[in-house]
Amino acid sequence: MMAVPKYDEMMVPVLRRIGAEPGAAVTSKQLRRFVIEHWGLSDSETSETISSGFERYANNMLWACTYLKQAKCIESPKRGAYVITDRGLELLGTGVESLDRQSLMRYPEFCDFLNRSRKGKPSAPQSMINESSQSVVEEGESPEDVIEGAFRSIEAALVSDILEAIMQQSPAFFERLVVQLLLAMGYGDSFDESGSVTPLSNDGGIDGVIREDKLGFENIYIQAKRWDLNASVGRPDLQAFVGALTGTGATKGLFITTARFSKGALQFASMQHAIKLVLVDGDQLARLMAAHNVGVSVRHTYEIKGIDRDYFDIGD
Repeated sequence: MMAVPKYDEMMVPVLRRIGAEPGAAVTSKQLRRFVIEHWGLSDSETSETISSGFERYANNMLWACTYLKQAKCIESPKRGAYVITDRGLELLGTGVESLDRQSLMRYPEFCDFLNRSRKGKPSAPQSMINESSQSVVEEGESPEDVIEGAFRSIEAALVSDILEAIMQQSPAFFERLVVQLLLAMGYGDSFDESGSVTPLSNDGGIDGVIREDKLGFENIYIQAKRWDLNASVGRPDLQAFVGALTGTGATKGLFITTARFSKGALQFASMQHAIKLVLVDGDQLARLMAAHNVGVSVRHTYEIKGIDRDYFDIGD
């Protein structure tokens, strides 16, 4: 009986399988079958699960796909399907025999992903524990540090998946999503009209409106742009939005996008006084959705317990 292959051991074979027919999508179901056949996994090995109850081999395969996707070696045109990119084909053309996180750091997009997964620390992470129980621990790292690093890696992957799923939907879906997120965050009230999407045919530069408080003393006007993740919202876009806000007599506006904001846009927003302008980019949007359980669900909950020293410090 062999051990279920680790995610890094799966990367090259999985990349080859996806690249076998360039341009053709390979589904997660097909990849799962490929992993079983390629490694000759037995029934007992395929039924082995991680703590969340998910099959270990499938979990490792999905992490291999996640890392290949973050390195832009594959892409996912729709949920649960993968196609190889020119970069992936080029990598296979080098005759690569093995890949791991360290080797993928040759790609700046993958380094960005690692840095996002370790916010607040000076460099990309060299260690993690994932759900497949594979770990590489930095010298001097405590178990808590390792767990925190693993959590951030999972969170960063989730952010990417959320944005990818949003981009596969329509602009109208995105506008509704933004209003639903704000309601989940506590804006609006219990009434149906507390948050609404402006009709597309006559939005006047305003995509939605939501009450700021339970009594409806003031409204927040929303501009929601489902733009390419690598696009940049510039100063002119915010100037047009402020013009639309001024036309309605609004004093508070939220510009929320899947893209990024340029330096000029951020500077323009900070200079506004008559109108309070809040900007939310794609990364912030996805993290807010995760924090408020919009479009996500809890897969597993872990508890870390420590000794209660007060309980034992009772004296003689």
